[in-house]
Amino acid sequence: MPQEPILDSVLVKPNLTVRLCEPRGFCAGVDRAIQIVVLALKKYGAPVYVRHEIVHNKYVVEGLRDMGAVFVRELTDIPDDGRPVVFSAHGVPKSVPAEADRREMLYLDATCPLVSKVHKQAMRHMRLGRHVLLIGHAGHPEVIGTMGQLPEGTVTLIETEEDVAAFDPVDPAGLGFVTQTTLSVDDTAGILAALEAKFPLLNAPSSESICYATTNRQDAVKASAPGTDLFLIVGAPNSSNSKRLVEVAERAGSRVGRLVQGAQELPWELLEETRTLGMSAGASAPEILTDEILAALRERFEVRIEIVQTAIENENFPVMRSLRDTPLLPADMAFVNGNAA
Repeated sequence: MPQEPILDSVLVKPNLTVRLCEPRGFCAGVDRAIQIVVLALKKYGAPVYVRHEIVHNKYVVEGLRDMGAVFVRELTDIPDDGRPVVFSAHGVPKSVPAEADRREMLYLDATCPLVSKVHKQAMRHMRLGRHVLLIGHAGHPEVIGTMGQLPEGTVTLIETEEDVAAFDPVDPAGLGFVTQTTLSVDDTAGILAALEAKFPLLNAPSSESICYATTNRQDAVKASAPGTDLFLIVGAPNSSNSKRLVEVAERAGSRVGRLVQGAQELPWELLEETRTLGMSAGASAPEILTDEILAALRERFEVRIEIVQTAIENENFPVMRSLRDTPLLPADMAFVNGNAA
């Protein structure tokens, strides 16, 4: 009796369309901050101390730690050994550089220039005799840094529209507002509308507080999200701008959004039911993490990439003059730019 032919089993991968947002990932402020730490290590050698996480990303922090950076919570954790200290991109209260000066420490301020602009706007309100309202999230390093630019009692944090309703100022005509740079544009609009309705004479800052990178990434997610089964945002759980992107994706029409730090956190149970996936990355997430996720997806799916571009970013924030002549190797530049060496 003839044998039945044995058919080769062929594994057919399911199709997956990935709507990949542009711009995504590192912004100019993050790029500058990382570059400052790398350049400081090149110029001064290890260790270089960094007060708080330079940016909110585990991959970046661990990479810099491997190069010789030592991350500390406060200046009191740093010995008087003459080594330099870098302040994070989120900004610091005025008391921090004052303490560094008192201890005659060499410090490098990596505060994002757009955060510094918010500091200046808040101080301008105060100089003009206004009570400052800061729209932001309590406990975020940027909020702590901005409130720390002003004397106690001259600034009030507004987190929600309920805070607006409860706020009862001494002089309703003498108010000025600024915002945390990494907020959701939509959330800020709701709070600001409530403030303007209650305080018609509210004074705006001289220019927009929410940074261009936050706005650009949110716009790209809004354009990509409608009709997606799942939207992945690459970023850290303590990254405000990354968490806002998840919220933006769900509001804009994605069935579900998820924040992942890397390929190891991919929600495969959701991906099994996904045919159209949206994907972006927060402003402190390096591109190598996005590349690793795409590689993991290609192992299980036939991936088709659709680029959704809503803006072109060419901003560049130079480092301080004292570091500009320090050369970087190609591997250093790859790390600074968020890519594999």
